[in-house]
Amino acid sequence: MAQTDHQYTDDSIKTLSSLEHIRARPGMYIGRMGNGSHAEDGIYILIKEVVDNCIDEYIMGYGKKVELDVQEQTTTIRDFGRGVPLGKVVDCVSKINTGAKFNTDVFQFSVGLNGVGTKAVNALSAEFEITSHREGKFKRAIFRNGVLELEDEGKTDEPDGTKVSFTPALDLFPKFKFDEKYIRKRLWNYAYLNSGLALLLNGERIYSRHGLFDLLQEKIEGDTLYDILHHKSDQLEFAFSHTSSFGENYYSFVNGQYTNDGGTHQSAFREGILKGINEFARKSHHPDDVRNGVFGVIAIKLREPIFESQTKNKLGNTEIRADLVATIKDAIAKALHQNPEIAEAILGKVTENEKLRKEIQAVKKASKEKAKRVSLQIPKLKDCKYHLNRNPEKGANTMLFLTEGESAAGSMVSCRDVYTQAIFALKGKPLNCFGKKRDLIVSNDEFYSVMRALNIEDGIDGLRYSKVVIATDADDDGMHIRNLLLTFFLYYFEQLILSDHLYILETPLYRVRNKKETVYCYDDAERDEAMERIRGPEMTRFKGLGEISPKEFGQFIGEDIRLLKVSIDRLQEVPDILRFFMGSNTPERRQYILDNLVMTA
Repeated sequence: MAQTDHQYTDDSIKTLSSLEHIRARPGMYIGRMGNGSHAEDGIYILIKEVVDNCIDEYIMGYGKKVELDVQEQTTTIRDFGRGVPLGKVVDCVSKINTGAKFNTDVFQFSVGLNGVGTKAVNALSAEFEITSHREGKFKRAIFRNGVLELEDEGKTDEPDGTKVSFTPALDLFPKFKFDEKYIRKRLWNYAYLNSGLALLLNGERIYSRHGLFDLLQEKIEGDTLYDILHHKSDQLEFAFSHTSSFGENYYSFVNGQYTNDGGTHQSAFREGILKGINEFARKSHHPDDVRNGVFGVIAIKLREPIFESQTKNKLGNTEIRADLVATIKDAIAKALHQNPEIAEAILGKVTENEKLRKEIQAVKKASKEKAKRVSLQIPKLKDCKYHLNRNPEKGANTMLFLTEGESAAGSMVSCRDVYTQAIFALKGKPLNCFGKKRDLIVSNDEFYSVMRALNIEDGIDGLRYSKVVIATDADDDGMHIRNLLLTFFLYYFEQLILSDHLYILETPLYRVRNKKETVYCYDDAERDEAMERIRGPEMTRFKGLGEISPKEFGQFIGEDIRLLKVSIDRLQEVPDILRFFMGSNTPERRQYILDNLVMTA
């Protein structure tokens, strides 16, 4: 076979302008593209980048209000800060590495330190308009597809501040639509982190008077064992309480940026809680006894934060750890001396946790001995080469598929990426673990094997895979298994979900094809559209994952994989939801089914 001659010459080397590079590689700047149906879609990052600048103004003491007008495709954001210096309006939104964030005297605590944010918004917008009002004058600039079209300036009666309006480019974001619920959630985080700042979303006021205290109260309302402990200073704010749930749950922020993978500040918070309680009790309690059931929030301000990736999900400033631990420890010990009732409740919870831990240790010991006798390997696990806990860089894209039976697992094993994709085959329907004691779950062979595979027996710090993916059939049995697994993770490993590690695999329900074209459809609407568009179509309904050939399955777990992230908006609602759907309330559930049953011909 003749070898194709690929010429590699001087002409092969291309140099892109900053505008061209952003448009050619948008994922480097805003993550996933998407159509607005997921909270992490890039169109929401565009809003975030603009709002971040408004928040930076507020942090520096300028402007107490930010207005957002969000329509189906166009967003307008107005702050009342100092306004961009008029002579630099165009440069600040069009020239990479241009901005005041490089000057710590102007912006002391900012996330956006690389001079890219609004430039990316401009480059990825079909239309982008910025107007700066400053000291009775204004400067306006209008761009199309990142190219300057019009400049205008003059006098104004408008109060100082900056107004930005943009419409994402349809060629980059086809069929996109803003969903207010995702925007509202982000804005509430801004409000909690910046108490006293008013944010208006299409006229709706979003405001927090007590900061992180309000956030924590919103998330765990009615489930705290004692009044929330809250500490606030100029550069540090934290709040925490114990709940009746298992494990530890944390929200952490740096300069207003949500760090869902934690980092130095979160680990310092955990250690500070341990040392503060131990210092008060004058006893060295086991870390698990102190922290099991903790739900906490921490926010810090840093002049020059160092994040471990461009997504800014994890803080890497190690030099701050010792001082931060000491500050948190002293604040907690002081608070406990001042609040003896809270201190008594905490020590009671610690004693209860100690008893539970020792019971579980005994069960674990017996289970491990049993596992050793059976096999040195984890049953039903087809592992991958890289793991998150051993190599965070190479393990960042790893995932464990929890599949329904051997047939589905067989198709996936033969087409998976052996470096990053592992398969765990479930044996039928797992145990309904709602209301079960933790020692019973540990003694369950299947769930214990899942915990071993994920390495989450003692918490998620050693998690072996970046994503845990539930992959079940789209029939009644598959949905039931999915719910049983969700119950297991929600009931015992909330932090896995709060840290964005749990997903559901979306696979096509239909295949529509003729001799020239094949289309995979994920719902009835896509099927109907394909049947109408393709001439002489043949339609196949996939009843189970095992019916999909390995060759086809490779497409669904490859680059075009569709994953639905499992998320919790309000933690306090979870127990009631699980109790209704997975508890023993048979009459109520039966009536609900009868009331909502839809009969089809």
